[in-house]
Amino acid sequence: MRNALADYAVPRSQLEKARARDIRFKSSSAVAALHRQACSTFTDIENTGEGGEMLLFLLAERFLKLPQVLCKMDLKTDSHMHYHGADGVYAGVTDDGLLKLYWGESKIYNDATSAIRSCLASLAPFLVQTDSDGSARERDLVLLSDKADLSDPKLTEAFKRYFDRTSKLSNRVQYCGIALVGFDADFYPAGDTKAVAETIADAARSALADWTSKVGNRISTEKLANFEIEFFCVPIPSADEFRTAFLEALGLR
Repeated sequence: MRNALADYAVPRSQLEKARARDIRFKSSSAVAALHRQACSTFTDIENTGEGGEMLLFLLAERFLKLPQVLCKMDLKTDSHMHYHGADGVYAGVTDDGLLKLYWGESKIYNDATSAIRSCLASLAPFLVQTDSDGSARERDLVLLSDKADLSDPKLTEAFKRYFDRTSKLSNRVQYCGIALVGFDADFYPAGDTKAVAETIADAARSALADWTSKVGNRISTEKLANFEIEFFCVPIPSADEFRTAFLEALGLR
C-alpha cells in the first residue's frame, strides 16, 4: 500500500507528466517527488480511516477494473483533517454507453456487524436521495464536472454526454456503490503462533455465510436492494493494529 500512495492520492494527469519527465531525463526524481507529496496528504490521527479508503481504491482498480475518477485526497486542504463525503468516486461505462458512477465507502472496525452497519448507512444517502442541490452526492457531482480524472476515451465520452444537460443522453447514468468493510477475525493465529494458510482460508469461507447474511439484512434496512453494490469483506487480525501499521508505513507514527 505504501508503494502505491501516489497512484491513489495524485491525479493521473500529474503522474503521467512526471513519468514523461523522468523518461526524458532518465531519472526517477519527478515521480519520487509526487510520492512524498502524496504521503503528506494523509492524516496522522490514530483512528484514521484512510488506510481502508486506500485499500478500497486498490481492490476497486486492480480487481474490479473500476478506475477512480475523483479522489478525496486531492481535495484536502489540511492533512490533519478528514475530507467529508464519499470515500472516492469510481466509474465504468457499459458497451451501450451507459455511465455507471460508483460512490465508495469503507469502514475498518473491530466488529463485522458494526462495520457493515456503519458502511451501508454512510453509503445509502449517495444512492437513495433524488438529485437536488441538497443531495449527498451533489457536491461530488459538481466536483466531477470540473475535476474528474479520466484517461479512458470511452469513459471520457460518457462523461461529456452526462454533463451536457442539453443532450437527451445526459440521463444515461446509473448510480452504484462500492463498499469495503474490514474487521477483526478470530481465525488468525495470535501473537507468534503459526497457522496453515489453507486452514485460515477454510475458516474464512465458513464465516462468509454469516457476513453475507449481515450485509443482506443491512441492505434491506437501508432500502438499497435495487442498487448495484460491489462489496468487499476483508477479515483482518486486528483493526487497531491495521491502522497503526498503516501510519508506521507512512512514517506518521
